[in-house]
Amino acid sequence: MRELNVVISGFDHYDGVDVNPAIEVPKAIAEQGLGPASSPDDPLDQVEVTIHVVSIPVSFAKAWPTLKETIEATRPDIVIATGLKHSARGVMLERCATNLMDTAKPDADNVTPRREPIDSDGPAAYWTRLPLRSILNDFADDSIPATLSSDAGTFVCNSLFYNLLNWTATQERVLGGFVSFPLVGPAHSSQNGLPLEQQIAAGRDVVREAVRYYLKPSSSDILIA
Repeated sequence: MRELNVVISGFDHYDGVDVNPAIEVPKAIAEQGLGPASSPDDPLDQVEVTIHVVSIPVSFAKAWPTLKETIEATRPDIVIATGLKHSARGVMLERCATNLMDTAKPDADNVTPRREPIDSDGPAAYWTRLPLRSILNDFADDSIPATLSSDAGTFVCNSLFYNLLNWTATQERVLGGFVSFPLVGPAHSSQNGLPLEQQIAAGRDVVREAVRYYLKPSSSDILIA
């Protein structure tokens, strides 16, 4: 049986957030696994997936080095970074990472970069390497509210996303992407947020489809625009 390594990261703390899905979702997936394959011909039936979870500080200087340390230790085939978007009503699949740090809000180190490039020698942007179309199809089947997001902003989430894709561009074959979760909230609420169990199911769908795409890539799975 083939073996694949998957790293899932989440930011470790957000002010005023008691239940942080960017921590709880990766942890639950690592503990509970991906569940059974959907059919005997499902590529997931022929692979053993090991999930590695890492907690990332909300720091421009420390976020990517922390994730890279885990990457170097585990040599993953797939890296999925996750974060929190307070204003989101559902799960947001980030399409693009831009080469920009620009914030009036300080990070955990009290740093507030303004209109600075993440990598002065890097390209303006990178597209995600996750199969967004197939992930959205799974979300629809599981009744998970979700949308595509044009970018991950200009705060630490985007910085981590950009550095991740900057690194994957140098690798022979590693998938990488970013998923933003909403706040944890009650079911059928008019406010922003989704129940934690629904967000865990969404995270599991993301990993399952990324693994399927890694094993059997298809252009029909890709959706970035």
